[in-house]
Amino acid sequence: MAGYCKKVEINCDMGEGFGKWKMLTWSVVILQGPDEDLMKLMDYANIACGFHAGDPTTMIKTIRLAKEHGVKIGAHPGLQDLFGFGRRKMEIHPDDMYAMILYQVGALKAMLDAEGVPLNHIKPHGELFFYMQRDLEIMDAVLRACSVFKVPVVGSKGTEHQGAMCKKYGLEFVEEAYTDLQYNKQKKLLPASESKMATVEDIYARTMSIGLEDEVLDNEGVKSTVGFNG
Repeated sequence: MAGYCKKVEINCDMGEGFGKWKMLTWSVVILQGPDEDLMKLMDYANIACGFHAGDPTTMIKTIRLAKEHGVKIGAHPGLQDLFGFGRRKMEIHPDDMYAMILYQVGALKAMLDAEGVPLNHIKPHGELFFYMQRDLEIMDAVLRACSVFKVPVVGSKGTEHQGAMCKKYGLEFVEEAYTDLQYNKQKKLLPASESKMATVEDIYARTMSIGLEDEVLDNEGVKSTVGFNG
C-alpha cells in the first residue's frame, strides 16, 4: 500500500578486509566507519569467506562482533579473485564451483559452530551472483552446494529462475532490495561496474521509495514498481 512504510531490515556485507588491510567499500567511505561502527546499525551481516575478501582471522573476529550485537550471520561466498574483489568475470567448471561454495561456506560454518552461532543464510557475492544469472549450470552448482547447509539463499528481486531452482533443492529464496546499486528498465540489478556510486542521499531516497511506494528509479531515471509487497 503506497504511503505506508514497511519494516526495513538492513543487510550488509562485512569482514571484507584482508589481514591488516580494510576494504574501502561504499559503507566505509560514505558512512565513515569500519565494521566495528557499522555492525550495531544492521540486522544481518554477510561475512566474506576468504575468496573475494576476508581471511580466517578476519572471519572469526567479524563473527564475534556480530554475535556481540545480536546480528544474524550469513555466508558471503565469492569468486576466487582477491585482486579484483570478486567482481571480474571468470570461467569456472560447475564441478569446481560446487566445491568452491562448499569450501567457503563450510569454513564459515565451522567457525560459527565454534562460537555457538547458527548460520542464518547464504548470499552470493558480486560477480558470482551475476554469473549465476547468465549460466544455469553454475546456478545449479551453487544452489546444490547451498542445499547442504539447509538455510535460505538471498538474492535480488526479479531472478525468477533462481527462485525456481531454489525450490528444486528445497531452499527458501529471500528477495532483497538493493539501495546501493541501480536497476535497469527491466528491473534487473546492475553490477557495481555499471551502477553510479550511491551517496547517503541516494540510499535514503531509494529506501523510502521502495518502502513507501514500492518503486525504484532505474538507471535511465524512470520510476517503476518493483513488487516488494512483504
